Amino acid sequence: MTLIQKKIFVLSGAGISKESGIKTFRESDGLWENYKVEDVCTPQAFLKNPELVNKFYNDRKKQMNNPKIKPNNAHIFLSKLEKKFLNGFMLVTQNIDNLHEKAGSKKVYHMHGSLEKKFCMSCNYTSKFNKDISTEQICKKCNQKGKTRVDVVWFGEMPKYLDEIYNFLEKVDVFISVGTSNLVYPAAGFIDYVKLRNNKAKLIEFNLEKTPKSALFDRVYIGKASTTIPKFVNSFK
Repeated sequence: MTLIQKKIFVLSGAGISKESGIKTFRESDGLWENYKVEDVCTPQAFLKNPELVNKFYNDRKKQMNNPKIKPNNAHIFLSKLEKKFLNGFMLVTQNIDNLHEKAGSKKVYHMHGSLEKKFCMSCNYTSKFNKDISTEQICKKCNQKGKTRVDVVWFGEMPKYLDEIYNFLEKVDVFISVGTSNLVYPAAGFIDYVKLRNNKAKLIEFNLEKTPKSALFDRVYIGKASTTIPKFVNSFK
């Protein structure tokens, strides 16, 4: 396969995973999997009721590992797109699932964390999330009990990899947004940053409908990402 010397940035959001059967973070009723987001997505919630928070993410982990939850064609063809480039591809996802990895993507940056890892709030020791998290667990590094939580970015916490992301955006040739409203910051600001700092970049959006920032893009593809992404990747040069 020919390797192309371009820098491609992909930002994926909840829409791409929804096609695979994973509910979006915040539905129209303000709930996530029938939970109030403030009860499971803040450090305060964990301190107040760690058992509830741990159960929520243990259940999300089990859901993710359900054989029925599989990467769709959008995930698969983004993986194929990555293979066309040599040291010039960055896929940043706002999702905490592992569908991009299951589809074969290698350079995936989970800016909101991942259900693949857990960490100790006492010493920041990070490890694989293979078994249910429990308040009975003892950290292997600092021996603190009940301080282990899922490695997911909650409200009030700083998203991951921002330095790497902004450095890449300054020299990107193609910016691709897939399945995200571009309304939630800091990810919503990536497009503004590119427009301000990098006027050579081509900006492409894929979504079910136009977003408030669609006018900033050079091309907008409306429809299911599992349909529009394969067509785009096959024709991309």
